[in-house]
Amino acid sequence: MAPADDLSGQVALVTGGGRGIGRSIALELASGGARVAVSARSRTQVEETAREIDGLPLVGDVSDRDDVQRIIDETEGGLGPIDLLVNNAGVGGSPEPFWEHDVEAWWRVLEINLLGPFLLCHAVIPRMLDRGTGRIVNIGSGSSYLPNSRDTSYGASKAALGRFSENLANRLAETPVRVFVISPGLVRTAMTERFGDEAPWTPPELAPRLVRVLASGRADALAGRYLHAEHDDVEDLIRRVDEIREQDLNAIRLRR
Repeated sequence: MAPADDLSGQVALVTGGGRGIGRSIALELASGGARVAVSARSRTQVEETAREIDGLPLVGDVSDRDDVQRIIDETEGGLGPIDLLVNNAGVGGSPEPFWEHDVEAWWRVLEINLLGPFLLCHAVIPRMLDRGTGRIVNIGSGSSYLPNSRDTSYGASKAALGRFSENLANRLAETPVRVFVISPGLVRTAMTERFGDEAPWTPPELAPRLVRVLASGRADALAGRYLHAEHDDVEDLIRRVDEIREQDLNAIRLRR
């Protein structure tokens, strides 16, 4: 494994940073020297994470435009301009049959998993463009393309997030801002615990390590590509970037 990247001087905002994957990402970035703001709806959890890394705790709802603006303003007011935005906040869908879903609850999954990243990107990108630097990592999921998923809200939200991320990366290709979408794999968290002990769990440290590499800038040429924390070796992808571009690899495509 390559030496850990030094992120000293960077400011990162991690949404959904109070527990699970978001918390692990926040800890990894802080261990690399970044100053980290963590946001979540649960004050107790986000304050606990922030206390552990001497970070900035922010309570808010990523699907609320006013909350998003406040979270960004307080991050930049407390820590400085945001170099890295990690859109990790997300919720799972309901196990009930689709026809029994509460309509508002179904739509709420898309508001958090898709509208939330959109609002944060929409608010932070102009600031990154003004400064001439910035990176965004959107946390996707294999549920966006795996054929056996029955969760219509979660899979739909992550599929849309993946397409949004690639198209946004394309739109920003001629600018200094880079957008990535990653799959953390099947990490055991409160949201996935229901899959049980026999599930093919992904080591929880892999996604945070991948985000740290992306934050370093060494993988900027992979912006817009679908990166899997467990199944991709990011160092190998960096070495093979010309091949990946020429053959349009690490992308979700229709092949005939």
